[in-house]
Amino acid sequence: MKKITVLMLTLLALTACNDWLQERSPMTNTAADYFTSFDAAKQVVTAAYVPAMWEYQSTYFSEFFFGDVMSDDALKGGQNTSDMSDVYYLENFKATDNLSIILDYYRAQYQGIARANLAIDEIPGMTLDETLTEELRDRLVAEARFMRAFYYFRLVRAFGAVPMVTKPIYSTAGWKVPRAESAQKVYDDIIVPDLEYAALHLPKKSEYAAVDLGRATQGAAQAMLLKVYLYQKNYAKAVEWGGQFLSDQDAEYALCPNYEDNFTLLGENGPESIFEIQYMAEPTSDYGEGNGFTRGTFTTILTRARSGLSGEVTGWGFNRPTYSLYNEYEAGDPRRDLTILKPLPSEIKNEAEDIYMGDDLVNIKRTLLDPVTRSYEKLDHDTRSPINLIVIRLADVYLMYAEACAGNGDEGPAWAYIDKVRTRVGLPGADHAQGFDAALRHERRVELAMEGHRWFDLCRWGIAKEVMNAYRAGESDEVKAAMSEFRDGFELLPIPYEEVRLGGLEQNPAYK
Repeated sequence: MKKITVLMLTLLALTACNDWLQERSPMTNTAADYFTSFDAAKQVVTAAYVPAMWEYQSTYFSEFFFGDVMSDDALKGGQNTSDMSDVYYLENFKATDNLSIILDYYRAQYQGIARANLAIDEIPGMTLDETLTEELRDRLVAEARFMRAFYYFRLVRAFGAVPMVTKPIYSTAGWKVPRAESAQKVYDDIIVPDLEYAALHLPKKSEYAAVDLGRATQGAAQAMLLKVYLYQKNYAKAVEWGGQFLSDQDAEYALCPNYEDNFTLLGENGPESIFEIQYMAEPTSDYGEGNGFTRGTFTTILTRARSGLSGEVTGWGFNRPTYSLYNEYEAGDPRRDLTILKPLPSEIKNEAEDIYMGDDLVNIKRTLLDPVTRSYEKLDHDTRSPINLIVIRLADVYLMYAEACAGNGDEGPAWAYIDKVRTRVGLPGADHAQGFDAALRHERRVELAMEGHRWFDLCRWGIAKEVMNAYRAGESDEVKAAMSEFRDGFELLPIPYEEVRLGGLEQNPAYK
């Protein structure tokens, strides 16, 4: 199977004795009663992957709404400015702590953490037998720890310091946890140790059976360590883990000769893919059901053009590329037309909906668009798509490693790895005269456009305020009028009001 099968796990209620002399009551179950075989342990770990797929609860909260739309790469889009108004507030720096999109995103990550914590807590104590060897046990724990680190990394880069929960919570007495003293504390105590354990105990991509394709690998853990150290500006450690990845994974990954193969169904889990979120065809409706009721992604229908271009299959028109991004591509760069489509006049059937705040551009990555007929592939269900979401691919690692080398004072390999990315699409080596930072930032923007990276890159580089205010000044009067001026502190989202209220959490300063 090319996808991880999504398993719904329901554990029986857990009770605790008030007196150590009291025997366990009949019909009372503990978590340990479930963890009796390799299959049971594997199901629990598989369940820890599932919240990474979630995109809808009370509203849609796909990753691109944060990574693309909050940046200078994309406008919200949709039918009009009122369509997904939460995102309108996000993109225009008018976010408040009561937006549903922020609460849903925040809680989805903690659902993943809770599932990972259960596996991490219970699997090490399982009895080894012919089905559960020490190696398999360590691998399952490593998968769970990778996923816990993944969810915490998502939280830290979006919200800063967050509550650190590392054990299953079985009673109301344990759920109220304060925010960590700093984001660094979350990195030091959870994210880095979990990823280091994963890097030590996970197999390489080629060592998994076909049925397990899509599970976390040693290469994914090493690539994530490179990434988290970049976010901490610890360039020496980033170089160390990037170098380890390049050495250990040399035979595991390669740039796709054709750039566009990364964004097709046939290209899923391909040679360039290091970690991607797995989706499946979903022919049944789950409208209004919320998290966990679909195994398909909403992103495809969300980002397809509202008039369907040259075919009858239409979309909802979100995540519209900006002309700022469109104009960033240099002459002859084929990635522009494999990322952004400028509709023909005949393809704009309803200007009021096909043009959003003066923007007629369409994102075509992961939309399953036939480039010849300029029409969309029909899905098994109108709103559910099977195409995976790539979280890390090799070109991303090359550019992160280049950044780490330069940050560590060694621009030689830094330029070389930028050029590896450029030559794959037939471009000459980067012009050194522009300076390394400009070259790196350009290359990340065009190579990874509309893949949810741009906003987090701007924040990591400490240039979000500078870039977004300059972008606002150069946009149309309509866009300019909608956007608030970027203020210090907007690099982080507000902690959701419900979490502040229920947990007594301290709010981020920009939203007090």
